Amino acid sequence: QVQLVESGGGLVQAGGSLRLSCAASGRTLSRSTMGWFRQAPGKEREFVACISWNGGDTSSADSVKGRFTISRDYAKNTVYLQMNSLKPEDTAVYYCAADAYDRNWPATKPIEYDYWGQGTQVTVSS
Repeated sequence: QVQLVESGGGLVQAGGSLRLSCAASGRTLSRSTMGWFRQAPGKEREFVACISWNGGDTSSADSVKGRFTISRDYAKNTVYLQMNSLKPEDTAVYYCAADAYDRNWPATKPIEYDYWGQGTQVTVSS
């Protein structure tokens, strides 16, 4: 079994930055695509970014391109989401996810992921 625990969320003013972390335990995810999704109240969960199992490829949603960067640290079994130039519309609960079977690239749909964290709230004030 895999446990994913997100951290780093909080309240920030527009234009500010946050770095989210997702620590995995239970098994190594070094062969897994890892992704970040977000869900705002009343909206569906949406893709933010993903990183390939070897870290060589990344993909991100158009809404965050140039502002958010996904990365991973294999030694720490952790994935990061660096968020810069935050906007009020980035306010959401952010979820980390693991595609344990590396089925497809890029993996942009929630159904393509096998494990999920509990989420961390990001609130951007105007």
